[in-house]
Amino acid sequence: MSNAKSLEELEQKQDFIRRHIGPSPAQVSDMLSALEVSSVQELIDQTVPASIRLEQPLTVGESRTEVETLSYLKSVASKNKVFKSYIGQGYHPTNVPHVILRNVLENPGWYTAYTPYQPEIAQGRLESLLNFQTMTLDLTGLDLASASLLDESTAAAEAMGLAKRVSKAKKANAFFIADDVHTQTIDVVTTRAEQFGFEIIVGKAEDAVNHDIFGALFQYPTTSGEVVDITDLIAGVQSKKAIACVAADIMSLLLLKAPGKLGADVVLGSAQRFGVPMGYGGPHAAFFATRDAYKRSLPGRIIGVSKDRLGNDALRMAMQTREQHIRRDKANSNICTAQVLLANMAAFYAVYHGPQGLKTIAQRIHRFADILATGLKAKGIALKHSTWFDTLTIADDNKDDVIARAIAKGVNFATNHEGEYSISVSETTTRADVAELFDIILGEGHGLSVDAIAADVEANGSESIPASLVRDDEVLTHPNFNSYHSETDMLRYIKRLESKDLSLNHSMISLGSCTMKLNATAEMIPITWPEFANLHPFCPLDQAEGYQIMIGELHDWLVNITGYDAVSLQPNSGAQGEYAGLIAIRKYHESRGDAHRNVCLIPSSAHGTNPASAQMASMKIVVVNCDKNGNVDMADLKAKAEEVSENLSCIMITYPSTHGVYEETIREICDIIHEHGGQVYMDGANMNAQVGVTSPGFIGSDVSHLNLHKTFCIPHGGGGPGVGPIGVKSHLAPFMPNHSVINVPGTNIGNGAVSAAPYGSAAILPISWAYITMMGSEGLKQATEMAIVNANYLTHELSKHFPILYRGRNNRVAHECIVDLRPLKEQSGITEMDVAKRLQDYGFHSPTMSFPVAGTLMIEPTESESKGEIDRFIEAMVSIKGEIEKVISGEWSIENNPLVFAPHTQGDVLGNEWDRAYDRFYAAFPVPAVAKNKFWPTVTRIDDVYGDRNLVCSCPAVETYRD
Repeated sequence: MSNAKSLEELEQKQDFIRRHIGPSPAQVSDMLSALEVSSVQELIDQTVPASIRLEQPLTVGESRTEVETLSYLKSVASKNKVFKSYIGQGYHPTNVPHVILRNVLENPGWYTAYTPYQPEIAQGRLESLLNFQTMTLDLTGLDLASASLLDESTAAAEAMGLAKRVSKAKKANAFFIADDVHTQTIDVVTTRAEQFGFEIIVGKAEDAVNHDIFGALFQYPTTSGEVVDITDLIAGVQSKKAIACVAADIMSLLLLKAPGKLGADVVLGSAQRFGVPMGYGGPHAAFFATRDAYKRSLPGRIIGVSKDRLGNDALRMAMQTREQHIRRDKANSNICTAQVLLANMAAFYAVYHGPQGLKTIAQRIHRFADILATGLKAKGIALKHSTWFDTLTIADDNKDDVIARAIAKGVNFATNHEGEYSISVSETTTRADVAELFDIILGEGHGLSVDAIAADVEANGSESIPASLVRDDEVLTHPNFNSYHSETDMLRYIKRLESKDLSLNHSMISLGSCTMKLNATAEMIPITWPEFANLHPFCPLDQAEGYQIMIGELHDWLVNITGYDAVSLQPNSGAQGEYAGLIAIRKYHESRGDAHRNVCLIPSSAHGTNPASAQMASMKIVVVNCDKNGNVDMADLKAKAEEVSENLSCIMITYPSTHGVYEETIREICDIIHEHGGQVYMDGANMNAQVGVTSPGFIGSDVSHLNLHKTFCIPHGGGGPGVGPIGVKSHLAPFMPNHSVINVPGTNIGNGAVSAAPYGSAAILPISWAYITMMGSEGLKQATEMAIVNANYLTHELSKHFPILYRGRNNRVAHECIVDLRPLKEQSGITEMDVAKRLQDYGFHSPTMSFPVAGTLMIEPTESESKGEIDRFIEAMVSIKGEIEKVISGEWSIENNPLVFAPHTQGDVLGNEWDRAYDRFYAAFPVPAVAKNKFWPTVTRIDDVYGDRNLVCSCPAVETYRD
């Protein structure tokens, strides 16, 4: 009986593994048979070099069921104490509209989509991002906005970078930060400046003009709540040919004059309080706007309006050549992941409430601040400032007693080292809360009536916002912000946009290197639990015990999985992880008196983020060649390592390589670098081919970042969020990021931060925690092995029709393969772009196109796709090959064939005129399987050249809608 029970329990525990891994045992058997191997183990032996195979299994524990996992995690989450937060400092409680919570944040149609590089099947999220940009432009009063950055502090660091690029004060090397900017922002900007070799000057805002600077940063309102007219400060900075940057509170801009109207060159901030939970620090979308003159230096992605083949308005990512994967070390920054899902939530929040609704929310927040201030002043409490939007700062001899009473009532205030405390009211504040605040600050029996004070404020008006700074222009006048205020209308608008986008809930997204795998529902559920969603990142640590337990367990598991000694969870994208890892290497060399070591070797096959990150860390990049098989050219590596030996800082290398193979010489590469005094940075983008089989620490690397939004199942969210923690060997551990507000244990005091919050995008860490928990040691290894099986089966079948560019030992690939379309292109004139667009007619997102080699497709099926779905993709590729052959044979001309007209929309196929060389039905349904699950692109091929020549990056004019 006990044996039967044990077997039943084992089957239950393995249930999640079976659900995560796509192929059934029978399908695995069929794929192995096609590969002419008898077992998965035989394939792994043929594929992964024996010298790097782990000697011991992972020790993250046995897999747990979904029920066990969520039950345990709920008990952990319950240890968090969700106090009422008045801490502010860039993070505020907010009411997430339930129609957005359920239909966007909790909807795989929104959270599993990829970055909109294929715009014809991404028009929904592109429209929402255009709404975000339009909202940003209206509220900031500037000309051009991006589609989101990582957080407010890193956006400020990007503003400094832009200022240096465009300022005409070319000899200046200092950037000024007002001392009333948020502490975490000063921290992140200072860290960035140190890497660039810039001087940072922190001082009183009015002192900016007294320094030789290329730019300055002001907070509006200030971190302590004061609303100051900074017009003259901005003009003073500009008189020195420097760039004036303003970090603004987005909610305050409904009532305050736009910083652009005050003369600002750059305006940035967090969109968090537009309906995005605090989540212990993130993920949150930052907004960023600047003048049109600086558009070529704007960091991040820009959504623009173009035309499709039929002349219809169509949206796309504008000026894509700015992206770092193309420009490499010439990129403006190393931003990889944006915060698209959160930007969409903020945009929908603005759409749902509309301009009047938003203004009402802002007025209510401000009125409560006025009521609180009026009551306190009536009782003799001195306020630090006479102006405010939502934040009051108080210097009180009874501060300690006040804070103690607040904690006893489950309330958090912000405190500073000057003996002051601050109270930031928010959208969630009620009259009962204000009454409670009076009790906390004044003690019982104060005799104040909130209703009476409110009536007094209403009768006498408010002067807490200076008259010169009261906003008097209309905002959000576009129909998108004035049409969907009932839940019915909003629900349908969200659904209409969602229906335009292809996501993982439609079909396989076979992007090489991007690892678009299952984001299981059970992994997603905890992120909206109040215990995780509603904590302020700067709350006392004893209130975040649940987070600390979860983060601690995740840390230890990642240490085991990577073979490193410590992990920092602060970086909130893969690119941020690269940056943090390179900083650790730099600081390590400096600690040993080797500050001159500044050369970074990068193989020509490397991810484009690598050289971009290296230049962010002010390293000199030396490219190492690859041989004809796609491996690092060992002779060239040895020669260049010898040549730069004295100044060698590190090598950045991806494993398995970006060419999709396990290089046999990886350990030798590590040894060569170490012999010359350098460090090995191993890019973790392809970690999905390592977990449980090998590890970067075991191979010999010193530091790696991990893309939790790839290998560890955090969804891509339409182009973000992401998490990019770094794992390091013990000698680098002291040099990982710290934080000026909340100390991160295990790192040196004084280490700068790379993200605004101490644990980065903490709210989505439960996703990876749950994935590891439910897979366990055994499941994680199985996932890696099955990713290799699927990739090799796909490669084997496609190789019958297309050349495969690179292979490793025994003619195998790792977890992805590169299909070479160049011979067909030469014969037919059909391009890789034509193939990518035609795949949309078959219901698929294109694989990674022209990376790492132009004219190719890099394909990664992941372990989550079944053989049936892989076969469907193979069928599509083979069918497209047949179409190309008809062009080669002359049956179809190069000007008239389904590939060059792809993708085909309903309007295109059903139009009155049809002068094509192929049938309408064939255009839309090229193989029978398509009819069972047809996804219709909503626009035809988009004209990229037109879009770049006619840059329009806000919602089209109302006249467009009338037309």
